[in-house]
Amino acid sequence: MKQLKFGIASVAKQRARSLAIAAGTLQRAEDDPNVWFPSVSAAMRVLSDENMALLKYIREERPESVSKLAIALGKQPPNVSRSLHTMEQFGLVRMVKHGRVVKPEALAERVLVAFA
Repeated sequence: MKQLKFGIASVAKQRARSLAIAAGTLQRAEDDPNVWFPSVSAAMRVLSDENMALLKYIREERPESVSKLAIALGKQPPNVSRSLHTMEQFGLVRMVKHGRVVKPEALAERVLVAFA
């Protein structure tokens, strides 16, 4: 598992940073964020208490499927699946298909947030 670092910076700052990296006037530092959000509220939709609890449960219990995860948490499978797909887009989990069964795997052991 890895450490995942999220950054929060305005779209204009993110764009300027990307252009500077592409132009070679700025080098990406080793400790730079892996994923950027334009605002705290956008980051909090992904890093909500509920999603972080879901990530912790997956990391510790290693459920065999999304369905078993939903049952263990007393949640509806479509809601859990939707949350997991959002988390997957940001590198927090990976959804592994075994035939018709989808198993969630935690990718991040630590989540850090940096403000730019």
